[in-house]
Amino acid sequence: MTTSLQQQFEFLSEIERLREVDRQNLLLDGSRQENSAEHSWHLALYALAFGPYAPTGVSIQRVIKMLLLHDIVEIDVGDHPIDEPTNWQAVAEAEERAMERIFSLLPADQCAELTALWREFEADQSADARFAKALDYCQPIFQTLCANAPPPDHMRVVRENLTTGRAVSLKDRFPEAYAAAMTLMEGAALTDADFAARLAFVCEADQLKSIYRASRIASGARFENSAEHSWHIMLYAWLMNGHSATMSEVTRVLTMLLLHDLVEIDAGDVPIHSKIDAATLKRIEEEELAAAKRLFGLLPEAQGQDCLAIWQEFEAAESDDAVYAKSIDRVQPVILNLATGGGSWVDYNVTLPQLDARVGVKVAKGAPAVWDHMRALLLPWFTQHGRL
Repeated sequence: MTTSLQQQFEFLSEIERLREVDRQNLLLDGSRQENSAEHSWHLALYALAFGPYAPTGVSIQRVIKMLLLHDIVEIDVGDHPIDEPTNWQAVAEAEERAMERIFSLLPADQCAELTALWREFEADQSADARFAKALDYCQPIFQTLCANAPPPDHMRVVRENLTTGRAVSLKDRFPEAYAAAMTLMEGAALTDADFAARLAFVCEADQLKSIYRASRIASGARFENSAEHSWHIMLYAWLMNGHSATMSEVTRVLTMLLLHDLVEIDAGDVPIHSKIDAATLKRIEEEELAAAKRLFGLLPEAQGQDCLAIWQEFEAAESDDAVYAKSIDRVQPVILNLATGGGSWVDYNVTLPQLDARVGVKVAKGAPAVWDHMRALLLPWFTQHGRL
């Protein structure tokens, strides 16, 4: 009999492919195109940062969930740049079919939940959906306007979008963002200090897309980056919350995982299977705390302090929410290693006892059923390679 965990893992493995869907816009440094997985993470961060500008009654946590989901259909249909001739009705029909195929991998109740949220976003009628759509319109615009050296053609697309395209709707949905975009497009400085601070924060966060981890993406084509990793584990945490051993509040867990790796912009990623002595670990912890204070310090003070507090709660790993968040942070790399023939286990010569100690203990503390399921999956690999 297929269990809910099997279905959830199948879905989460399938949507991992979103990392290989490239979009038109570039990273802020111009080094490459952004992919749809890291774009979805960045939008969730936009929602958190610009939440204070949302209309009364908007649920930012529902907005974040919509944005985590909204582009998953691109696994089947790809991304469609807004300036290219496109049969949008045909695209909408293809996306509906893709949604039905992909979400049907989940248990029926979660399939229904995600389907309803995705369709609400697409319908663009509710207050939550309208603000989520506004953020989806904003991010590519600011990716261009705040870039180091935006291509002239991208600037043309932004100008057209703001004057005659879908982003005109920002005048009503998110007037502060529309005003800021028009100001930046004309080469002037922003006068709304709080908006400028939040924009500086989300732009600085773009660098997380260039922090690479020890695990490869499932296709093996490249190493994963920490932004797309954060997107993926947020979905792990959301969907597997029913297996949590603690009384975790999923909305707080999602916020923790949205923010948890931002410090790697300054401190870098530390592979879990690397050998680190006590002095090095202390130095890393100090560097990460300094990074958290710098990055969250870019935000308006009260919001920055809130983000720093929830990041510190995650790091302390003592609250129910943090225990579960920490456990889920350990799950996804195991699945990627299985998909890539061992991945970082080969690179770091990892044995099963080491994996039990470094990963299993933490996962089992927060989600024991998840670890039981995973260990049964990974045991054949360690047996085959003589690493018991």
